[in-house]
Amino acid sequence: MDLFEYQAKELFVKHGVPSSEGRVTDTAEDARAIAAEIGKPVMVKAQVKAGGRGKAGGVKYAATPDDAFTHAQNILGLDIKGHITKKILVAEAKDIAEEYYISFLLDRSNRTYLAMCSVEGGMEIEEVAATKPERLAKIAVDAVKGVDLAFARSIAEQGHLPAEVLDAAAVTIQKLWEVFVKEDATLVEVNPLVRTPQDEILALDGKVTLDENAEFRHADHEAFADKDATDPLELKAKENDLNYVKLDGEVGIIGNGAGLVMSTLDVVAYAGENHGGVKPANFLDIGGGASAEVMAAGLDVILGDSQVKSVFVNVFGGITACDAVANGIVKALEILGAEANKPLVVRLDGNKVDEGRQILVDAAHPLITLAQTMDEGADKAAELAAAK
Repeated sequence: MDLFEYQAKELFVKHGVPSSEGRVTDTAEDARAIAAEIGKPVMVKAQVKAGGRGKAGGVKYAATPDDAFTHAQNILGLDIKGHITKKILVAEAKDIAEEYYISFLLDRSNRTYLAMCSVEGGMEIEEVAATKPERLAKIAVDAVKGVDLAFARSIAEQGHLPAEVLDAAAVTIQKLWEVFVKEDATLVEVNPLVRTPQDEILALDGKVTLDENAEFRHADHEAFADKDATDPLELKAKENDLNYVKLDGEVGIIGNGAGLVMSTLDVVAYAGENHGGVKPANFLDIGGGASAEVMAAGLDVILGDSQVKSVFVNVFGGITACDAVANGIVKALEILGAEANKPLVVRLDGNKVDEGRQILVDAAHPLITLAQTMDEGADKAAELAAAK
């Protein structure tokens, strides 16, 4: 989960990373009030998850509260690389002597953590890497040893930060590592990390990406979710603890197990080529539990997608046997009632498959079509979707 700048700074404050005072708002009037409350010149900054905000006019200096009001009016609603600005951060403007760059990230290719540091901050790091690679230090971080003050100082040295600020920079870098580890982040980036005329080191910007797989350890991270930008179907699925991803297609997919669902997507896409280019509409893994409630929640999400014309339920019975899955499907259709209005193709295999198929035959539900194999089910679901 990518965070807005103001959210990243909330985590910085939590872990003692020095930054600048400020608050977020969605109105120009409130921007003026925040600036007046701060009592000093401020920066008015668009809160969008995109780079290049300054070049797009999304970051402005305001000497007075009235200036903050004017800039807020111009920035709210501004389109920055396809992101519409709905919130702004009003933060105290700081005197800047120099700008640096620091980040911690997950280096997937080398299966380790990586620190990057450069004295060339304030510009896009890709540009520094391309034009001045010798000015960008890349330092592997041992996951067990982590980053203590001595190592943090070494990172700053290798990034060519001036000797006068190495100690102060080391303190901030070590605290940023603390954010990275304790918040289960995959990226913590500060650009610019600034040096003031008084040799203070401040994180004036922040970019943080949190690992959603670690959400169970961080109940407070739920507050960071950008619900306005989240697809409403994905939001509903998340509220029901379903692993769902919306795609651009017509055949809804329900399966148990990520590998089976991925295979089902491929088979449906292949079958769809023979039926006018029909494609899968989603990824939905109901996991090991296929109770009526879980199945109903999954069907409710899929049937809420106006693009879906048919649904393919592809389940391999293991710990949860096929008869339990079949009962779950029948009861789910009862729970949904009139909301269940699209044809379902069901393929069951594995533990108690005969019992499961018999339950569906006995139910004789007009929406259900039984398939013996995955290929047969995918083809029938694609055919039904194309006929709609």
